[in-house]
Amino acid sequence: MARHRLVLWDIDHTLIDTGGVGRQVFADAFRHVTGVSMREQASVHGRTEQVIFADTARLHDLDPDAFDFGDFATALADGYRARAAEMRERGHALPGAASILAALHKEDGVVQTVVSGNPRSVSRIKLEMFGLDERIDFSLGAYGDDHTERPELVRAARRLAEVRYGTAFDEANTLIIGDTPADIDAGLQGGARVIAVATGASDRGALSHADHVLDDLSDTAAVVELVCG
Repeated sequence: MARHRLVLWDIDHTLIDTGGVGRQVFADAFRHVTGVSMREQASVHGRTEQVIFADTARLHDLDPDAFDFGDFATALADGYRARAAEMRERGHALPGAASILAALHKEDGVVQTVVSGNPRSVSRIKLEMFGLDERIDFSLGAYGDDHTERPELVRAARRLAEVRYGTAFDEANTLIIGDTPADIDAGLQGGARVIAVATGASDRGALSHADHVLDDLSDTAAVVELVCG
């Protein structure tokens, strides 16, 4: 049997683009939980939802500790379900996403899961909307309601995989694929190699400290080689 390899997928701007629906869902959930209409949103790129919510609350002179993040996560999930048709109309799976998930699923020993700043429920909903969920083992993932810092999410996913498969997962056989410098830092600090894709707000130059940088995921064979070669 081939040695196990753990692939940790970021979601937003790596596998999918919500077409702006994500900001609207966030604003609706923010108002639902805080009672305040969102005037502005904190930076979202590469950050966990807990941090984004807390910083957005502070932008509105609110104490984030006064609110239950679990309530906010539930409101987010409800919002995405309610806007599912709009999300499919305005958003899309990014080039090569479906093909690479399917190709890696066929590779002996490759395990695919999610390391995302999104809450667990939202991560699944987003991928389900574009038919990208079937090859993901969500039970091995780490999410924005597990920890505020992304390197800890990488470490958590590695630990879960080690318990499941009885083998060590380290830089040699763990790889994170994401679109932001924060994804790269999470991998480097959390014990994983990194493939960065320039499909989000960051250009190739900003992603240059990754192990590999790609324009997108459209060259399936090349990505498989980077993961398994």
